[in-house]
Amino acid sequence: DAADTRVRARLNVVRNGVDDALRLDHEGTTPLAIRVDGTDADWKIEDGQVVVALSGDAHVVETEVTIAPDRNTQLMGLYASSGILCTQCEAEGFRRITPFPDRPDVLSRYRVRMTADKARYPILLANGDPVGTGELEGGRHWAEWHDPFPKPSYLFALVAGDLQVNRGSFTTMSGRDVQLGIWVRGPDLPRTDHALHALKLSMAWDERVYGREYDLDVFNIVAVDDFNFGAMENKGLNIFNSRYVLADPDTATDWDYDGVAAVVAHEYFHNWSGNRVTCRDWFQLSLKEGFTVYRDQGFSADQGSAAVKRIEDVRGLRASQFPEDAGPLAHPVRPDSYQEISNFYTATIYNKGAELIRMIATILGPVAFRAATDLYFARFDGTAATCEDFVACMEEASGHDLSQFRLWYSQAGTPRVSASIDHAENRATLRLAQHVPATPGQSEKTAMLLPIRLRLFGADSGRPLGDEQLVLLRDVGETLVFDGLAERPVLSINRGFSAPVVVESDRSPADLAFLAAHDDDPFARYEAAQQLMLDTLIAGAIEGRADHATVVGAIAGTLDACQGSGALDRAFVAEAVMLPSEAFVGDQLARIDPEAIHAAREALRRDLGRALDARWRAAYDDRPAVPYAYTPAEKGKRRLRNVALSYVAASGAGDAATLAFAQFEAADNMTDRQAALTTLVGIDCEEREAALDIFYNRYVGSVEARAERLRLEPFVDHQRIADVAVVEDVERGLALLAVDPDQRGQRRLAVGHVVG
Repeated sequence: DAADTRVRARLNVVRNGVDDALRLDHEGTTPLAIRVDGTDADWKIEDGQVVVALSGDAHVVETEVTIAPDRNTQLMGLYASSGILCTQCEAEGFRRITPFPDRPDVLSRYRVRMTADKARYPILLANGDPVGTGELEGGRHWAEWHDPFPKPSYLFALVAGDLQVNRGSFTTMSGRDVQLGIWVRGPDLPRTDHALHALKLSMAWDERVYGREYDLDVFNIVAVDDFNFGAMENKGLNIFNSRYVLADPDTATDWDYDGVAAVVAHEYFHNWSGNRVTCRDWFQLSLKEGFTVYRDQGFSADQGSAAVKRIEDVRGLRASQFPEDAGPLAHPVRPDSYQEISNFYTATIYNKGAELIRMIATILGPVAFRAATDLYFARFDGTAATCEDFVACMEEASGHDLSQFRLWYSQAGTPRVSASIDHAENRATLRLAQHVPATPGQSEKTAMLLPIRLRLFGADSGRPLGDEQLVLLRDVGETLVFDGLAERPVLSINRGFSAPVVVESDRSPADLAFLAAHDDDPFARYEAAQQLMLDTLIAGAIEGRADHATVVGAIAGTLDACQGSGALDRAFVAEAVMLPSEAFVGDQLARIDPEAIHAAREALRRDLGRALDARWRAAYDDRPAVPYAYTPAEKGKRRLRNVALSYVAASGAGDAATLAFAQFEAADNMTDRQAALTTLVGIDCEEREAALDIFYNRYVGSVEARAERLRLEPFVDHQRIADVAVVEDVERGLALLAVDPDQRGQRRLAVGHVVG
């Protein structure tokens, strides 16, 4: 019951040490009784724990407490959300349900029996496989679930509510049939097919790439509107915020579809990297999160454009993690201390942690890396491991010495690599140097092991001068010599973003333009174009003017590469021709002048739009298929077409508003509709106000839409990036969006967008 839930727990405990007292973490519950071996026990509450005196080596400890989920405003433990009871136990929420040794290294097998009013809570779900159900007097019913695999308490989950299910099945590589379920509110059921499909793809991918087979007979995902943790990998019962489950063309963009698939994959992959092998303590959080982010990135790359996925991941790393490394809260991937465990869930732990795994995979190579992960899973299955355990498995399976690499886990900060190349008498000399800046608490740094992929290209021929090389930079400085090079070499460095570092090189604008046209590594090609644009924007922001000709020429070449045999992927081209954000430009400057940065960026956008007008219009006329299709090819067409529309508008073309409004009205999908609206809000025109009214009435103003918080997000997103002030303050914004002030998940989302 939401107002008064009674929790009875039966623990089979065995002494592990010499302490006579059993200490059970406890928070926010009202203990009614505690018994040991069937007899009332002496107990006390001390420092947030229930302390029970025990004398023998093995006992059965029974506890009975009451909790009030409807008053659980922390949304940790068991809480009520729009008529549904659900749990969130990571990191320390289980103690808010029942007294327990609430640490990740305590692994237990769970059997859960739930009883509830059947009319209010017709569906009762928990971890593991269903054991049975039945009817009780007074309109109540029961359900029992059993999870045979040991798990830490943070993975405990249950859900009770009025839900409907989209069912599916998956046959594992050993021939076992697994029943799949996506559970949602009734009206949301039609928007769950994509999540179910993504789940099946994830299960097949993990078998093929990592040899990991699902182990239970049932796998369920529940969508909860106000779930505050994004998504949670509870064993066999994942709980998601609805925005990461629901998708249809009318309410979800291509990025939303991508996000649903990525999050479904991430939480499913945790079944092995996090659940079957968990963390010894929370200092090891990146063991499960960094590894699993790396795995979900690989999955997403295989589902579409690997080049675009890598670009997106690096852009996110630079936007969120690099500033974290450069700021007062810089911390290692494996921190040494914390005041509040919730502060551990950072871009450093997740995204930089994933880059560490990627570097290991690069150093080992695919065959040895797969052997090493197999060893890791086999050795630590059913136990709590450490980052050191993982690295040791990488060493043992491959024969590589990763002693120096371990610094990545203990040293904070983003390394900076300088590169300069000289050419004389058919010999090229490449000098590399690394520097790790001081961070709070770590003023002195040690040189780190940096895997740097590089290749040389002939400045005259445009052809590669030899094969790509993987340089393991171990010292503060290193010199490499390349003989037999008749033409001047142009350096392509940190290809694929092989190390999460900042590269400083002496490459000229002409060299960058050359690489933007000729580099055979997609990321390095994108990076060269971005660096060329970034340097131009910085010059414009500092000096008030900049020469745009080189950038215009490079972008023209990239657009032309969309045509003919061997044409570049349109999704990649769309990324390559987009200017760096104003925020990223500001991050590169010692003194930030927002107005100057904005003016410089708008000037370059305008010149690109005008100089390449015919090319932008040709790209815009390459229309995607109707009706909407979520495929890599069609996503690429939509992406490039919408970027082209934004450049036509930036040029000041008189027909830009007409084009955008026509697209807005004709669009059969949110991707094109929102892109057109985003373009319109940057133009002072009548069509802008008309489009805003249509969008608001369709997605926000109706009673049906107000009941579906998910539909509010596209409206907020486009307002946040508009140049016009549509909402003047947070409270007015919350009122406009009809946000329930008692729903913290809604407030967190809305406030983040309004002030973001």
